[in-house]
Amino acid sequence: MTGLVGVVAALALLIWFAYRGVSVLLLAPAMALLAAAFAAGVPLLATYTQVFMTAAGGFVVSFFPLFLLGAVFGKLMDASGAAEAIAQGIVRRLGAQRAILAVVLACALLTYGGVSLFVVAFAVYPIAAALFRQADIPKRLVPATIALGAFTFTMTALPGTPAIQNAIPMPYFGTTPFAAPGLGVIAALVMFGCGQWWLSRQAARARAAGEGYGVHDERGPAAARGFDKDQRERAAGEGFDVALIEPHPAAVPPPGFALALSPIVLVIALNYAFSTHVIPDWDLSYLAEPRYGGVAPSSVLGVWSIILSLAIAIAWLTAFGHRRLASLRQTLDDGANAAVLPIFNTASLVGFGAVIAALPAFELIRAAVDQLGAANPLVSLALAVNVLAGITGSASGGMSIALQALGADYLAAATRLGIDPALLHRVTTVATGGLDSLPHNGAVVTLLAICGLTHRQAYKDIFMVAVVFPIAALVLLVVLGTTFGAF
Repeated sequence: MTGLVGVVAALALLIWFAYRGVSVLLLAPAMALLAAAFAAGVPLLATYTQVFMTAAGGFVVSFFPLFLLGAVFGKLMDASGAAEAIAQGIVRRLGAQRAILAVVLACALLTYGGVSLFVVAFAVYPIAAALFRQADIPKRLVPATIALGAFTFTMTALPGTPAIQNAIPMPYFGTTPFAAPGLGVIAALVMFGCGQWWLSRQAARARAAGEGYGVHDERGPAAARGFDKDQRERAAGEGFDVALIEPHPAAVPPPGFALALSPIVLVIALNYAFSTHVIPDWDLSYLAEPRYGGVAPSSVLGVWSIILSLAIAIAWLTAFGHRRLASLRQTLDDGANAAVLPIFNTASLVGFGAVIAALPAFELIRAAVDQLGAANPLVSLALAVNVLAGITGSASGGMSIALQALGADYLAAATRLGIDPALLHRVTTVATGGLDSLPHNGAVVTLLAICGLTHRQAYKDIFMVAVVFPIAALVLLVVLGTTFGAF
């Protein structure tokens, strides 16, 4: 029982300190060792170097290329003006009368193509503010509108998304980014449809009550210059390059809509081609050799597909966008630097999860999760991932902890029951996108700061579109998956 108290105390303190801006790089190992100290006979130094660091290092080895290429791609999309051109193009095509839909689709398209949600928030916010002001829609709905497009279905549900949340389950389950595409699309439609309905309803109610856009201090993304130290650190810790806070003059006009959109189309199309047609036809028998890890081809298929897709898209984006960059070298350097802190933050949470999973008290937690899930590993998996994402305030962090601790068990249970691993993959990704968006989530805090609003003003609608409806989509996904299997 003492060991369980240590685990609960470590998790509670992790949440408390993380919410107050303390670095996860310091928190995760400290809290892991605190939990270990409550367990009798557990050597602390060996726990740190042999358990925590081994798990954290393994995560970096597996996923650093995805973080690196994703950050560089997002930086190039922003600095070249492509992200803003896409957002403006969608707005022009839909018009101010469909302001909410235009903003949601702009955010969704950018994030589905692999652009960092922080880059999207900074690029889309001034457009959204202008549209909402023109349509006289309350500004308090802007954060929820951006969150619906950037934090929900494109991050977790749509098949093929290069988001890290869609990549992490692949080595555990031997799947590809397009796992269970039909179920993913259905879950995405639930999130999008319900979220759009809610935001439209809120706008209509505000209009009927005579509430308009309101009077606000409009300084656009440059208002982020007013970030305090904690807010800047939180933005950087979530993968946002704080250098983007400062406006950058464009040397030449931004690209046209079609040209700006082409890198995103490349990422999605190439990801599909590599994962389903090209790489499966390669002779990968050499992977069985010890020097290449002695792994099955399925364990690298998804990661390799995203690496190749992003690399080619970056080359294309550089080719047509380099004239619009103040400095190509600086842009690439900034993108590479922006990848380092997020991956080490997530790796630290993976190490924390590995330590917790190695403690005797974790058997009680495992038994409780299994009991909640009864005989259905999909229910158990959905609960474990969602709760841990909520506890850590991080979709990738909660997923990583759950899979590090229980991934092999879920795969074994699925194999025993004849459940397609692709279904495990899609349940895992969708489960990350619910409780992760609670008020202490770094992305939520940063989004509100970008918009110049408070939790009191805007969080209720964020909660509906980024927590309630994704959880509803997850429930439907588990029911359909249990009934019909993966499709």
